[in-house]
Amino acid sequence: MVVALGFEGSANKLGVGIIRHDNDNVDILANVRDTYITPPGQGFLPRETAEHHRECILRVLQQALKDANMTPADIDVICFTKGPGMGAPLTSVAVVARTLSLLWNKPLVGVNHCIGHIEMGRQVTKASNPVVLYVSGGNTQVIAYSQNRYRIFGETLDIAIGNCLDRFARILNLSNDPNPGYNIEQCAKKGSKFIQLPYTVKGMDVSFSGILSYIETLAKEKIPSGEVTPEDLCYSLQETLFAMLVEITERAMAHVESNEVLLVGGVGCNVRLQEMMEQMSAQRNAVTCATDERFCIDNGIMIAHAGLLAYRTGFTTPLEKSTCTQRFRTDEVYIAWRDD
Repeated sequence: MVVALGFEGSANKLGVGIIRHDNDNVDILANVRDTYITPPGQGFLPRETAEHHRECILRVLQQALKDANMTPADIDVICFTKGPGMGAPLTSVAVVARTLSLLWNKPLVGVNHCIGHIEMGRQVTKASNPVVLYVSGGNTQVIAYSQNRYRIFGETLDIAIGNCLDRFARILNLSNDPNPGYNIEQCAKKGSKFIQLPYTVKGMDVSFSGILSYIETLAKEKIPSGEVTPEDLCYSLQETLFAMLVEITERAMAHVESNEVLLVGGVGCNVRLQEMMEQMSAQRNAVTCATDERFCIDNGIMIAHAGLLAYRTGFTTPLEKSTCTQRFRTDEVYIAWRDD
């Protein structure tokens, strides 16, 4: 029986999670999160986000320990997000993880953020060997496992899908509470007129920056005149972007002959994306696996879980190698805990 404490802070969510592995049994003991929310029309900058994390991390940690009914003596290993992500927020959280490792005399495990999403999704949904669509504010990748690596079959060539949605929410001056993508989704439900947008799939890769530029111009020119509504633009943007994602995911499923697709990352919470993926899966006699906002959106429990999987194979991160990196590819990590 091993217990891990996980810290996540790669973007504007600060999460602390505590998880227990008892052989193959996994118990989620605490999953506490605090989000840095900026005013409508504004994004979040690295420096201010890091300040938010520093201000609330001890309070969130204390709440997690209270929820799990544990003391530092009960923790076996401390896990933290090594990357990818925003430099200042990553570093602010890593400093706390290192400090606690020294104070409490606990081993340290640096975790790839993307691997955390995948392994948490597999654990919650019980998907065995799915094609993974990882969609978030900083990442858009189609992934499948092979020979101890999560291989990237396709990805964005420029900005991530979550970044595209967030930036359009800022153009429309939508609220960032609870997050811009959620408010785009609610706005899209009221749309009824589909507006043709660029559809940019290049082999297994996708591109979103041109679509964003095009719809930004539409919004500025045609919303004031009443030719289009914000709701119709949100609806059209979602339908176009999600259709692109479904296309490349289906192609990956055909290539690796998979009958499962797993949605992970913050955009994976979107009900419309889940519906479209389920329709495609049904046509292939496959299943779509997805989680709710507790596990889709960045959280500490996924870092604790992925870190504990690595720790149980004998992996630890020496203090001198516990630096953070903003670029940390999913396929750089050796998946020692899988042998299928």
